[in-house]
Amino acid sequence: MDLSDTPQEAEFRARLRKWLAEVLPALPPKPDPADWPGRRAYDLGWQRTLYDAGYADVHWDASPALRMIFLEESEKAGAPYVGANFVGLLHAGPTIAAEGTDAQRARWLPPILRGEEVWCQGFSEPDAGSDLAALRTRARRDGDDYVVTGSKIWTSHAEVADWCELLVRTDPDAPRHRGITWLAMPMDAEGITVRPLRTLAGSTEFAEVFLDEVRVPAANRVGAENDGWRVTMVTLSFERGTAFVGEVVACRRILRQLACTAQENGHWDDPALRRRLGRLDAEFRALWRLTQWNVSEAAAGGGVPGVGGSVFKLRYSGARQELYDTAADILGPDALDLDRPWVLDRLSSLSYTIAAGTSQIQRNIVAERMLGLPKGR
Repeated sequence: MDLSDTPQEAEFRARLRKWLAEVLPALPPKPDPADWPGRRAYDLGWQRTLYDAGYADVHWDASPALRMIFLEESEKAGAPYVGANFVGLLHAGPTIAAEGTDAQRARWLPPILRGEEVWCQGFSEPDAGSDLAALRTRARRDGDDYVVTGSKIWTSHAEVADWCELLVRTDPDAPRHRGITWLAMPMDAEGITVRPLRTLAGSTEFAEVFLDEVRVPAANRVGAENDGWRVTMVTLSFERGTAFVGEVVACRRILRQLACTAQENGHWDDPALRRRLGRLDAEFRALWRLTQWNVSEAAAGGGVPGVGGSVFKLRYSGARQELYDTAADILGPDALDLDRPWVLDRLSSLSYTIAAGTSQIQRNIVAERMLGLPKGR
């Protein structure tokens, strides 16, 4: 298999690399991590810059090869991450593109691409995290609206979001997976209370969201009523299959930096550490190839990744945690200094075996849907 760039891909890479070199030095300073309004403005500003330059829709409409080149070159150049645009650009947007009506695509996709609106994800609940089908937030139909009551937790970017991709139970008497509906809820609707949650790293990118008789237009339903579980599987396939691809490039870069640090502070003399770094290098190289395969499969399958995304999510979560555990060993006592590089990243890495579906859930998916093993009793 020839993995080298075609002439078209080489031209795209060179043009993108040149553009990044010109635009990145002119960006304003990044805001304080605790300043979420500032981070929202910064992230939306970067998305608008991408839009004006013709790169905003690379996650949706570009070929898999061009998408991978964009992510690779952006990470290598130190370009801003999607940040507050994460849910809209990588979850809700692709789901609406795949499952929404023409009117829904026309309403919601352009503002996401132009950096005008932020989305949050309202899936998990206090008693329905890994077992998402156990969600209990209710939505009853009242004329042209759904009236929603319940609560969500770990709602990404809720305090700065304009819209929420929301899962609700519309038929409490149906089997668990068949009475769920996917709604786009405006976050300025009456009856919504957002309570930010502070993480171990001190950030507040998650929140509890309380819903008290919130009216959501029925026109905001994506997919059919009670067909939300199938639509959700589309969302989760993007979340697990393609949303983390830029982070693989970042991990490979950090791995090289760790090797340099180990050589500078004497830890490189430890053969066990060198073996760990070598194995991690092989792991992330393999994950990058798996990422390419998942993105290519998504393109061949109408834009929706397959269950191979669960393999990626499972392996990536563990590899990321091991990467930052290795960083802690290399830093030694400095691994307790929150101002040192990689320390906060290590804290955040602890959530990766839970976020976007726990590792236990991913193992079940791989076992049942890919290997054909029987379900546990």
